[in-house]
Amino acid sequence: MCGIIGYVGPKKVVPVLLDGLKRLEYRGYDSAGVAFLQQGELQIYRSVGKIKELENILWGKTLGGDIGIGHTRWATHGRPSEENAHPHVDCTGDIVLVHNGIIENYVPLKEKLVAEGHRFTSDTDTEVIVHLIEKYLEGDLEEAMRRALSEVSGAYAVAAMWKGDPDRIVGARCSSPLVVGLGEGEFLVASDIPALLAYTRNVLFLEDHEIAVVSREGVMVTTLEGDPVHRAVERIAWSPILVEKGGHKHFMLKEIYEQPRAIRDTMLGRYSLEAGEIYLDGMEAVEEVLPHVQRVVLVACGTSWHAALVAKFLLEEIGRIPVEVDYSSEFRYRDLILGPDTLVLAISQSGETLDTLVALREAKGRDCRVVSIVNVVGSSIARESDGIFYTHAGPEIGVASTKAFTAQLTALYLFALYLGRSRGCLDASRTQELLAALLHLPQLAEETMHSGEAVERLSRLYYQHADFLFLGRGINYPIALEGALKLKEISYIHAEGYPAGEMKHGPIALIDAKMPVVFLAPQDRTYAKILANIQEVKAREGIVIAVGTEGDTELASRVDHCVTIPATSPLLTPILSVIPLQLLAYHIAVRKGCDVDQPRNLAKSVTVE
Repeated sequence: MCGIIGYVGPKKVVPVLLDGLKRLEYRGYDSAGVAFLQQGELQIYRSVGKIKELENILWGKTLGGDIGIGHTRWATHGRPSEENAHPHVDCTGDIVLVHNGIIENYVPLKEKLVAEGHRFTSDTDTEVIVHLIEKYLEGDLEEAMRRALSEVSGAYAVAAMWKGDPDRIVGARCSSPLVVGLGEGEFLVASDIPALLAYTRNVLFLEDHEIAVVSREGVMVTTLEGDPVHRAVERIAWSPILVEKGGHKHFMLKEIYEQPRAIRDTMLGRYSLEAGEIYLDGMEAVEEVLPHVQRVVLVACGTSWHAALVAKFLLEEIGRIPVEVDYSSEFRYRDLILGPDTLVLAISQSGETLDTLVALREAKGRDCRVVSIVNVVGSSIARESDGIFYTHAGPEIGVASTKAFTAQLTALYLFALYLGRSRGCLDASRTQELLAALLHLPQLAEETMHSGEAVERLSRLYYQHADFLFLGRGINYPIALEGALKLKEISYIHAEGYPAGEMKHGPIALIDAKMPVVFLAPQDRTYAKILANIQEVKAREGIVIAVGTEGDTELASRVDHCVTIPATSPLLTPILSVIPLQLLAYHIAVRKGCDVDQPRNLAKSVTVE
């Protein structure tokens, strides 16, 4: 989950590296470092903490050079410290390397290297790679990298430089993302697209077991065995301005308010209301098998897993097909019953979530067709799927997912319609009705943003409370889980989410006058049951905050605080009802003085198991 950046070109390299690291800081921010060549000598600077700490160290120094690599870390092996920060060096001090991933066999490799006389200075697994390169270096950094990586097991994206070859960076990947940027007379490598956007939108995505040599003359990609790779350049549509805060205090707040646009963009070009049809590019390889699919298995992690839980309701009601939802991290450890009649649907914002990628590969190995819903074009999960549905949320920088989640829910609603049409259980007329409700959603999301002021007032009342409970029923109970997750992630307040019917089976013991209980209470088929659950909480002096349908005076009379969302189809209420919960988590975290965009111990894209 670390961030890597490398640059060679005409610009001063340190500002480029720092700019890239800031755009990658969502991937990890325990420590950071840069290495660059200045007048033929390697300069290395590292610090504990966020990028600003590294900037403080560099402040006032004479910094030249036009080739270098940088790293921002999310600790796996070894605590955050200057010694464990990247870049790492070999015994000679002439080779530097940055790494994202986990080397699974680093202990025996380290023991062997120590026995051979190599001196280690960190507790990281990464350091074995740079010493292996040193061991095999005979005048060709690329060949030494090949030999070193042939001994390594695990996940890696690496970039290395050698003082003896001052014009080249050598990068490689296996199960961790690495993107090559092709600019005008300048070339970059990075863990993710935002780090490249200020310099180019033309990219190459490395595949597993590929090596890229980035030099002043251009880029050469080969396999680990040395075979040349010829791949078309892809152009990224994201604008650099999309990764700026746009006047908002935090990226998270900006991304919450971008949700109407993200919902609209995810819908565009994918339907015909007049014909009652859904058109999904990227499904050509699966469209013939969809009518014969007997069940759907969804795999995802974190917030995407909550989207998958909502999708279970959508796919079963609209697509009329049995659905299972699995945590990606648990999927392959079961005795799976899978086959050609099972469609596996993988959900990941980044498209690089390693647990989900491994689950995808397990499913494909058992003859399943795999469709993925991802936000990042060209990501690993997208490339390895049979069918691909790209959301159009744009880059999401805040670690706590917001707009990517509602874009996923929009995509899943459309996919449910697509599957229903493919299976013949949804006619054009019913599709038109369901589409008509969806087309109003961006405007309704805009209206829901008006709840921000009321939610901000609530944050003043409850930001000092130690525990929250979030409850919902039916298609909205996954939103209770998501609301609790958001609060935990960014405010560090203990919060639990449950189906409201499960309250009596344990959580009710926690309720007292100090416990805020947040109910999802739209006027749907479970409304009467939710009102009964609210009464049970009030009977125990619990504080009730409800998210309900606009104009619902009955609900407002029964609760302490009521935040409203516009009326919509019950199948679409999750997309609207999550917005006040995102805002509640945000405002509470701000009031507590927490780092909203970069909460402790978390990273945006989990690329390790």
